[in-house]
Amino acid sequence: MKPSVATISAAEFKARCLKLMDEVALTRRSLVVTKHGKAVARVVPMEPETSIFGCMRGSGEVVGDIVSGPVVEWDAAR
Repeated sequence: MKPSVATISAAEFKARCLKLMDEVALTRRSLVVTKHGKAVARVVPMEPETSIFGCMRGSGEVVGDIVSGPVVEWDAAR
């Protein structure tokens, strides 16, 4: 079920704009601004910005000794 969307007149929105934007960000609910009873704008919460850098942080696991490496003798080393 889609959550209900709050509506507000343009005059009231103008008077309480900053507080209403904070409320939209906090509750994550859209707000429709009306003028003469007709919807003219929608205030929606922003999606958090994501980056590919660091997105895998904490998902790996170190198992064993990763510093010394495997003990493998190469033919070229003889």
